[in-house]
Formats: sequence, C-alpha cells, structure tokens
Amino acid sequence: MAILSVKNIKKTYITRFGGNQVQALKNVTFDVEQGEYVAIMGESGSGKTTLLNILAALDKPTSGTVLLENRDFSRIKESERAIFRRDNLGFVFQEFNLLDTFSLQDNIFLPLVLAGMDYKTMNSRLQPIAEKLEITQLLQKFPYEVSGGQKQRAAVARALITQPKLILADEPTGALDSRATDELLRLFSAVNDGGQTILMVTHSVKAASHANRVLFIRDGEVFHQIYRGTSTNEQLYQKVADTLTMLATGGDRA
Repeated sequence: MAILSVKNIKKTYITRFGGNQVQALKNVTFDVEQGEYVAIMGESGSGKTTLLNILAALDKPTSGTVLLENRDFSRIKESERAIFRRDNLGFVFQEFNLLDTFSLQDNIFLPLVLAGMDYKTMNSRLQPIAEKLEITQLLQKFPYEVSGGQKQRAAVARALITQPKLILADEPTGALDSRATDELLRLFSAVNDGGQTILMVTHSVKAASHANRVLFIRDGEVFHQIYRGTSTNEQLYQKVADTLTMLATGGDRA
C-alpha cells in the first residue's frame, strides 16, 4: 500500500529579474510504500531540493498532486501546514538543527511540547527510542557537549518521537565522519526494520546503498530507479555508482 503518492509534479519558478521561467521539476511521478526505505539521488540542480520542499509541505507544485495516505497536500490550508508537518512528518537534517540552550532531551521533546503533550506521555515515548538509538546516558547533555554522530542520533530521536507516518531525511550523513556515518546508517536500517517509512535525499553513494530502492533525478524528472532485491549493500553500492556515472556522462535510460 502506497503511503506517499507523487503524481505528475511540475514546478516552475519565475526569476526575479527578467521574468524568465525556470522549470525545476518537469513530470515527477512515484509512490512510496508503507515501510519502504527510499533514497533520492541526482546531481546539483537536478531538482532534489525542490522535490523535498514540496514533499515537506514547505512549497507547492505548479501542477500535479502529492498524497500522504490519500490526503492531498494542496488542500491543506496555509494556517494548518505547520501542524500537518508536526503530526505526520519527521525531519532529519544535515546540520542537526538542535538548540544549543536546550538539553538533548528537551530538543527531542520540543515537537511534543508544541503539541501540548504532558511530560509523562513524552517520557514514555522517549525511553524506548533513546535505548534503541543508544543515547539514554546523553539526554541531559547539551548539543555542544556531544559529538556530531550523537547530535544526529538526537535529531533522529526528535523525528521519531512524534510517531510520524514518513521520515524525510535531507543529507543526514553530510556533516558526519565515516564512523558516525556507518553508525547512523545502521540505525536508519534498524528503524526501517521496525516498520518506519523513510525517504532520504543524499549525494552519498554509501548512504543510498543502505536503502531498499534508489530513485535518480535528472533535469527535473525521475530518470531511473534501482531496487535492492537480493543485492548486498556492496552490490547496491556498485549499481548506484554505475548509474551516477551514466548520469554524469549523459547516458540513456536503463
């Protein structure tokens, strides 16, 4: 069953000076199934960021539809969009987006505090997540007291604690060293194995090789996709690398 349906999305911008039209997305169509782990890749300027902003309900398409559990994003009132994102979407960013004046626990609690949830319920949600992400002993520390990998674990916990229908990850390994990257990707796989749907935009072949499906965007449209099937991470890594080479050299669709 598709939890997310993207149908014929187009996005055209009008430049501020000169009034020229720039088509960022041409005709993007794909579904994400419940419990799937999908990576989106493409060169800079391919339309990935524009697509992610539309999926995050931060921007509206020029035409086409985005449905989350059959709810049309375009029908959500502007005044309700922040609540919709908080209640349905979890976000993991490259730069963590943690508040330095809040402990990790308070950073994780923040979306639930904004929703008016009581402390007892928030704490009961946090404990199993903190144990799974191995940050229980870090909860009272502040972001400046922990490593980049630990910050990102806290950011993942903040995304999970709202029990979102979909996690959107934007270059989640971009600010991490290789060891922290390996750990985060292991945790993402474990979270996905628990049934959480994840859609990740990344430039990293390594990160993409941990997903179950990889979509490639070129010139504002879906150019190609790879399913994991029985491939190991190493085998999927090579397939992704080969496809990126094809994209870079202007090869035809596979």
